[in-house]
Amino acid sequence: MFKNSSKILFYMILMMGTLITISSNSWLGAWMGLEINLLSFIPLMNNTNNLMSTEASLKYFLIQALASLILLFAVILNMLKFNLNIYLTNNNSLINMIILSSLLLKSGTAPFHFWFPTVMEGLTWMNILTLMTWQKIAPLMLMSYLNFKFMFTMAILFSVTIGSLGGLNQTSLKKIMAFSSINHLGWMIAAMSANESIWLFYFILYSFLSFTLVYFFNLFKIFHMNQLFTIFFHSKTIKFSLFLNLLSLGGLPPFLGFLPKWMVIQTLTFNNQIMLMTFMTSMSLITLYFYLRICYSAFMLNYYENNWMINMHFNNLYMTLYLILTSISIFSLFSISMIYFIF
Repeated sequence: MFKNSSKILFYMILMMGTLITISSNSWLGAWMGLEINLLSFIPLMNNTNNLMSTEASLKYFLIQALASLILLFAVILNMLKFNLNIYLTNNNSLINMIILSSLLLKSGTAPFHFWFPTVMEGLTWMNILTLMTWQKIAPLMLMSYLNFKFMFTMAILFSVTIGSLGGLNQTSLKKIMAFSSINHLGWMIAAMSANESIWLFYFILYSFLSFTLVYFFNLFKIFHMNQLFTIFFHSKTIKFSLFLNLLSLGGLPPFLGFLPKWMVIQTLTFNNQIMLMTFMTSMSLITLYFYLRICYSAFMLNYYENNWMINMHFNNLYMTLYLILTSISIFSLFSISMIYFIF
C-alpha cells in the first residue's frame, strides 16, 4: 500500500483536512479543510497498473471542485445576508438548501450520485475503502449541522431507491459496493435526521464491514462476480465467511450489520415516521437480493469448482486477521444480545 514516503505524507494530509473540517467553527474553515482533503486524495488515486485511474481522478477532481464552489458561494451568500442585512428568505432555507446540495454532491448521495460508481470503477480496492469511509466523514458531519427536513427526506428516498435498484444489473464488485454505499448513505442520513449519535454508530459499523469485505477482495485480487464463482478456496470456511460478510453488510438479522439498521428502524418508529421506515426496509430487501444472488450458487452443495485452482497459497497472518474480522461481523450481534439479556 505504501510504496513510497509521499503516500504516507498524502494520507496524513488527507486525515488532517478532514479533522480541520470537523473541528472548524466557521463554514469558511470547513471549506478549507475539504479543499485540503480533496487535493491530498487526488495523487493517491493515480495508479500505473490501472488505466482508468487517471480518468477517475479527473472526474473526482471536477465534481469535488464544483461542489466546493457551490459551498463557497452559499457561505459568501450567508455572510452577505448577515453583514448587509439582505433579506433572502425566511429561516435561511435557500442558503441551507444550497449548502446541503453541495454536501450531498461531495458525499455521492443520490440524486447527486452520478459520478460515484464510475469513479469507484477506476480505483484500487484500498482507495475504494478510503472513498467509501473516510471521505464521507467531513460532508456527513457538516450535514448534521443543518436542519432541513424536506431535503433530508428527499435524499433518503432517492438514496435507498437508487442504491438498491442500481446494483441489480451489475457484475462488477466495485459498482456493487458503490451502490451499496449509496444505499447505506440513505440510512445514515435517516439516522442523522432522527438522532445525532446513531448515525455515528452506523457509520463506524458500516466502515468496519466495508473494511472486512474490501480486505478480502484486495487479498485475492477479485474485481468481478464471475471470479467469485470460478475461484476455488482451499477452505470452505473462507468461502462461507465471504458470503456471510456480504449478508452482514446487507443487514440480515443474525449478523452485526443488522444492529445499526435495527436502531434506525426503532428511532424512526418512535418518531412516527412509519411510512419512511417501511419504504427503507423494503428497499433494503432488494439490496439483500443482489447480495444473495452472489452467494446463492456458491452455497449449493453440488456447486462445480475447477480442480486446477486447488493449490492456492495464502499468507496465514492475513487470513487469520480476515477470519477474526469475519467472526466479529457474524457473532457480535448474538453475543451483545446474550450479554444484554443476562445482565
